[in-house]
Amino acid sequence: MGMTAVEKVLAAKSGKARVRPGEVVYPDPDFIMIHDGVVMGAKRELDALGIDRLAAPDKVLMVTDHDVIYGSARAAERGAFNRRAAQQWGVGNFFDVGRGGHGHIFPMESGMLLPGMFYFDNDRHATNAGAIGAFGFRMGTEISRVLATGTNWVMVPKSVRLKIKGRLMPGVHARDLGFHIATLLGHGSLGLDLDYRVLEYAGELDRFDLAARTALCSSPTEMRAYGVFFPPSDAVLAHARARAQRPFTPAYPDPDAEYEAEAQIDIARLEPQIALPGGVQNSVDLSEVAGTRVDHAFIGSCGSAMYEDMQEAARVLRGRRIAPGVRLFIAPGSEQTTRRLLADGLMQVFLEAGAVMLPAGCGPCNDAVIGPVHSGEASISTAANNNAGRFGAKDARLYLGSPATVAASAVAGRITDPRVVAEKA
Repeated sequence: MGMTAVEKVLAAKSGKARVRPGEVVYPDPDFIMIHDGVVMGAKRELDALGIDRLAAPDKVLMVTDHDVIYGSARAAERGAFNRRAAQQWGVGNFFDVGRGGHGHIFPMESGMLLPGMFYFDNDRHATNAGAIGAFGFRMGTEISRVLATGTNWVMVPKSVRLKIKGRLMPGVHARDLGFHIATLLGHGSLGLDLDYRVLEYAGELDRFDLAARTALCSSPTEMRAYGVFFPPSDAVLAHARARAQRPFTPAYPDPDAEYEAEAQIDIARLEPQIALPGGVQNSVDLSEVAGTRVDHAFIGSCGSAMYEDMQEAARVLRGRRIAPGVRLFIAPGSEQTTRRLLADGLMQVFLEAGAVMLPAGCGPCNDAVIGPVHSGEASISTAANNNAGRFGAKDARLYLGSPATVAASAVAGRITDPRVVAEKA
């Protein structure tokens, strides 16, 4: 019996010829990522144990992406602490404010995260690594163990496979498909259990670029997937080779790889989707909620903040203004994307439309430390999830859509099909 791609990655990083689901391994990571909100707790824990040296400081990536704009004295204190920690630990790869962007995006864009790689991360959206054909493993606050020892035990997860058939209609985006998949999973329609499992995509995937693959890694994460994986396409490999900061070996599943379960969906007739308040698994065709008033909008997050996502939003916003009473926040996923937006004139499109540009990072998706909603307001965004209170007030109504849908809705002041806006261009 062969191995899945993720099993191959774990075997290679653990010095084994093969691994099987349920087996415990100690992989040697290509790097270790820790985000700004967790550094203080991890360092204080290690200090209390008398551990003042990291096992592999050269492998550590410290990323400031949650609290990029200090909205409180507490956030400023944490930022100062993190800078001291990086210096004391000898971490050279410290991507502080203005130096990288969203930790689940800029490493793929810059050639740091490459096909076939494995890394530990404190954050569950390490699943984005699957977009480029890598595997990120979430450790939560136990990331301190990895910092201290260089590794940690990992139980090889089971894998399930979802085959994609067909092509999305014009005006329907990967994020729409992600919401649809989450809803099918939530309703049990696919017969796939993602709890501590890897969701591997298969089928007609070549038309999905890196940004689309990143979007399709987002929603399954909210459905408890511990990993999401795309076999790298020729285009993704070309992207990686053009930027690679080290050699890499992509991983692909064996023809006789074993999956716990498999399912298939045909996407040819999918309409733009809206995730209703309460979770990504509550999606419906946009037409069911078209016309719903919105007060707040946000484009960004780990699922929809790559350059191509911003392009889609700019196509809708070009030559238009955001509706009175609506505020639209835009947070690019990386400093590289911010620079491209400026160079290509898309930044001007956003500003002329009346959008508020934020620095690269999580933006309001970090529990609305910036750009919150008020009681009774309605928001539409590309955030990772829309659980009650995600953007502040618990009684606010939070909807999710694709970047194009959010842009169209911000212009209209109500939930609007972006294809309708495109027809009026």
